[in-house]
Amino acid sequence: MHLTSARPILHAMTTGDLLLRSRRTVTPRGIEDLVVVARGGRIAALLPASDPAARGAEDLGELHLLPGLVDTHVHVDEPGRVEWEGFRCATRAAAAGGITTLVDMPLNSVPATVNEAALRAKRDATAGNCAVDVGFWGGVVPGNAGELGSLAAAGVRGFKCFLVPSGVDEFPSVGEPELRAAMPAIERLGLPLLVHAELPGPIEAVRALVQAQDPRRYATWLGSRPCEAEHEAIAMMMRLCEETRCRVHIVHLASAGALPMLRQAKRRGLPITVETSPHYLAFAAEEIGDGATLFKCAPPIRGRAHRDALWDALGEGVIDFVASDHSPCPPEMKRMEGGDFFEAWGGIASLEIGLAALWTWARVRGFTPCDLARWLSARPARLAGLDGVKGAIAVGQDADLIAWDAEGEWRVEAERLHQRHPITAWAGRQLTGRVERTYLRGELAYEAGRVVGEPRGRVIERAVVARGELG
Repeated sequence: MHLTSARPILHAMTTGDLLLRSRRTVTPRGIEDLVVVARGGRIAALLPASDPAARGAEDLGELHLLPGLVDTHVHVDEPGRVEWEGFRCATRAAAAGGITTLVDMPLNSVPATVNEAALRAKRDATAGNCAVDVGFWGGVVPGNAGELGSLAAAGVRGFKCFLVPSGVDEFPSVGEPELRAAMPAIERLGLPLLVHAELPGPIEAVRALVQAQDPRRYATWLGSRPCEAEHEAIAMMMRLCEETRCRVHIVHLASAGALPMLRQAKRRGLPITVETSPHYLAFAAEEIGDGATLFKCAPPIRGRAHRDALWDALGEGVIDFVASDHSPCPPEMKRMEGGDFFEAWGGIASLEIGLAALWTWARVRGFTPCDLARWLSARPARLAGLDGVKGAIAVGQDADLIAWDAEGEWRVEAERLHQRHPITAWAGRQLTGRVERTYLRGELAYEAGRVVGEPRGRVIERAVVARGELG
């Protein structure tokens, strides 16, 4: 952190500057009493409250000032399935949840983001619709290895693949042959490969047994996606990572049984990172009722022992960060009346809930707001190649900020959420930690329950980010 001296700032201060004081400003150094000076969309200075140049700063009182969150696992679904979710609703929900940058997954939209033309369609869909900044992942599917270079040049932050069927025809899964074709190219591009890490073999092995059981029972769904599917997939990705040196990122880890091998991979220096999601850290299989299809996701929410071990691994750093995996759909696709887990669409909508959901359980385990800043801002920004621009309260970074009440309690009322459809597994939950304001590049984007102003979010262009700018 750099504390800029008073005199140059005093002479350069303009009426357009934003000055916010918080006694609980969360910086990479810890929690400090500081005034954040934002100018031209960036953090121009961090000043002690006693500095004459800080005179006139708005005092946020006991509110924490956090860096804007970076969510690298969001399914926006536009174009093609805007009736599921679109950029306008998703980014408004993001702003309400303190997320100032999201990175959109390449599937569930039509076309899927597997070539440059599809990426252009994504960009076109964002025009005038984004309340926060947006980046994109490209996809790895059978036969598109030749498209990866042009996708990278056009601005994707990296690539995502599925090792099992994704649930949509536009985004087929890949196996080891396709990975061997893609991973050396991705390594040369200097980008990460994000992996939905389940292999089909263990799932196929239990299929006959599962088909004989009640599809409304959560235990049936849980049994249909055994832990071994995750373990074998991660073991394969470790081997390919070691061979190719391609950066591998395991998304939404659910099984604690994979932690020993991931711990070993990190000790050996393999370029592997890992995320989990709020629902794996808050919910447990023992608590999910039969027919409760709002909780369906893949990998499934596993038992309490897995949940506790994931928390330990997050604190240890074996799990690097937390991302929402916001995966919404129209209400009828959740099959809530029939309660059949196998007919229901899998995915949990949580875009504006994640910060509070994580904090509600983190605080009772002894974690602090500094941990939140690492898990939800700094480390995901690094995965997306945005460190130095996003993810921290530091001089030179974008002035993406959250005024946050760590003690504020609220109940999730689904109909008041900003996402397209008012359905979520979090409905009715009492959570702690309330976003009071969200600033995007120094401008107010959300305050006290409402999104403020016209959409001013930008598409993140890779070539521009390399110069330390967005837009």
